[in-house]
Parts: sequence; C-alpha cells; structure tokens
Amino acid sequence: MNNNSSKKNLHRRDFVKGIGGIAAATAVTGFPAIVRAQNTGPIKIGVSSIMSGRVAQLGSSSTNGAKLGVDAFNAAGGLNGRMIELIIRDSKGKPDEAARINRDFINRDDCDMILSLEASTGAFAVQEVVRELGTLCMHCLSETSSLTADPKLRTANAFRSGRQGAHDAISAGSYAAGIAKEKGLKKWMTVGPNYAYGHDTTEQFLKYLNHFSSDVELVGQLWPKIFQPDYTDVINKILQEKPDAVFTCLWGGDLSSFIEQGNLYGLFDQAQYFCIALADYTTMAAVKSLPTGLHSGNRYVSTFPGSAANAAWEAAYVTKFGSRPTNWSWEAALGMQYLIEGMKKAGTSDGNEITKVLPGMVVQSPFGVDGTITMRAEDQTVVEYGTGWGVTQSSEPFMPDVTATDWKLIYELEAAWKKEQGYI
Repeated sequence: MNNNSSKKNLHRRDFVKGIGGIAAATAVTGFPAIVRAQNTGPIKIGVSSIMSGRVAQLGSSSTNGAKLGVDAFNAAGGLNGRMIELIIRDSKGKPDEAARINRDFINRDDCDMILSLEASTGAFAVQEVVRELGTLCMHCLSETSSLTADPKLRTANAFRSGRQGAHDAISAGSYAAGIAKEKGLKKWMTVGPNYAYGHDTTEQFLKYLNHFSSDVELVGQLWPKIFQPDYTDVINKILQEKPDAVFTCLWGGDLSSFIEQGNLYGLFDQAQYFCIALADYTTMAAVKSLPTGLHSGNRYVSTFPGSAANAAWEAAYVTKFGSRPTNWSWEAALGMQYLIEGMKKAGTSDGNEITKVLPGMVVQSPFGVDGTITMRAEDQTVVEYGTGWGVTQSSEPFMPDVTATDWKLIYELEAAWKKEQGYI
C-alpha cells in the first residue's frame, strides 16, 4: 500500500469513527449499520470518457464493451449479491475535466475503483489523481507507452488493459520494412496527431522501420492538430514531396476524414500507406470509399484472432448494441474483466486488496493470441494480445487476413528500448 492510500484510509477510518461516536451518543447502533451498508451496497466504478464531439464513438463503444462484462457479472449474482454500478461521465476530451471528474468519483461519489476510458491526454491527468488518492485504476484506452513503461510515471494502484504503442510500433516496423524491401520503398513521410500519442508512436515506428530496413530515408513529417477538420494542407505537402510510402497514426474520425479528403486528390494512388489505426470496422465503414491496398495494423476485426470465442464476442456485442465493436470496445471489455476477476480472487471490492492480485494475472480472453492475456507484473500492462498487420479491401470484411507478429520479437526489442530510455 502506498503512503497516499494509507493516508486516505486513515482519513476514512477517522471519519467512520466520528460517525460511530455520534451514533453511540444518541443510543443508535450507527456504526454496524454503516458497515452493513458498505458490504451490501453497489460496487461503484467511476468511468470517464469522451462521450460527445467528434470522437464520441470512443466513449460509446468503450463503455459498451465494459457494460457487456458488467451485465454478465450482475446477472450471475455479482459479488456476494453486490452488483456493479457504473457511474459514467463525459470528460469532453479535456484533461482538466477528466481530472476533475475522477477526483469527484473518489471524493464525492465514493467509487470503489476507476475504469479510465480516456485517450492518452486524459489518461495522464487521471493517473495523477489516482496516484495522489490511492484508488485502484484501470486505464483501458491510452496507448502511450510511457504511461506504464516509465517508472517515474507508474503508480502501484494503476494498470493498463489497452494495447501499448511500443508493442504496435515493433509490429508495424517489422511489417513495413518487409514491404519496403519487397516494393523498393525508399522515401518515407509520416503524419501524426500533434500530442504525446502521435509523437511517441511515430518516433517508435521510425526506430523499428530503420532497425529492419536501414536504407530508408525520412523526407518529411506532418503534425496536424488532434480533431483537425481540414487536411488539405497535409495532403498538398504529401503530393508535393512525392514519397514512396507514408506512415500515419491518425485514428478514429481524424483518420476517416484524412482518407475521405485524400480520395478527392487521388492521394492513395501515389504511394503505399501504412495506417496503424485503420482496421476498426467502424473506422473503415465510415469511409465512403475505402481504398483497396492500404496497410493497417489490426485494431479490432472479428477474423483476428481467428477463434470461435472472438467471433462469438463480436456477435454478442452486435446483438446487444446494434453496432460493431471497436478496438476501444475490446480494451474496455478486457479492463472490466480484470477488475471483475480481481474482485473474485480477492473476495472483496477493496481496491487495495485487488491491487495485490492483479499483477501477473492471466485471464481467458478472445483477444489473446492463444486465448489468454497476461497482466505483466513488472509494469502492470497487458501482453500477448493479438497484434499484426494486413491489407484493406473496399468491402466487408475490409481486412480479411492478418499476419500476426511474434511476441518473442516484441519482448526482445521492447526490452532493448526500455534500457535505452533508462526505464530498466
């Protein structure tokens, strides 16, 4: 238990003692009643996400993923009859709002734990809140590697169930280098959103592209603002430079807008495009005319991992919500699964106790390479989830074949990267 958690618990104990004293003075057995209420009331989980604006789909599809697990847990009787109650609020994509909401979850709503469905900018704000207050937190959507890789940013009570940028960069670099050698792609450009995730992911991709193919040349980098509506300037610069290949980590509505606008200029006939975040059904389906031949890392497709469990999970999601799941959906579903399995193993909703059982926990999962995913103990982030690359086609299933990346390769290069960064 960290000092912040200890101070918080001491404060709560003092508060409860005060209530008990008042009850005793009035000849009412108040303290036992409070204890019973805590043991029989709902298990409150605070959930903040982007529920409005251009990327509201991030919030809706991720909360849907979490709800699937909660509904199954509650239908099975919960934890000794206690049901999970999700308290969901809109951070509007603003880090300061995410921090305020999560502080309220803990101090005002008395939430037992936090399920953070924030993009990276909001996740870092939430991280500082839970570090200070000691509440168990599961980050589901942030993919910026440093959130869990950097020991200065880590905190013992925060975990990550989402994919990690460094893992995807190794997968992307190894795949792209193979295509570059095959097709003679020498001149490269990058397009990434101008914030931590974009810069980190792009830098790591280039690192591994060069690692596997040392004769490529970077001829330009473009950094549009997140949620930028017009990509004309970006498109014109690419057309002027005439690269052989372009890597982009634009995502969601930004990526679909970039592709829609690029189609008007014939952009995707001019070079090979590597879009690390394209292969989500809702992103691919949002593009009116999805170009054939775009390379993409898998986000969520029901064909990968190609298991019956994965297909069944997608079918259950579609049946309940009437829409296709996204990468955010499975990350949130996995995060919720870890919290539930942690409660079952610890036999309590006490975050301090759940924190002790999560490191190293292996769960059965339709999203795992071999049907399981592990919460790696050393940095409290998931590994062994399915990651790989494929090529788009213009109609369903959009990306039918995915070449999986070997996790042995990921582990080897990730360890070297962490050492270079001074993380280990």
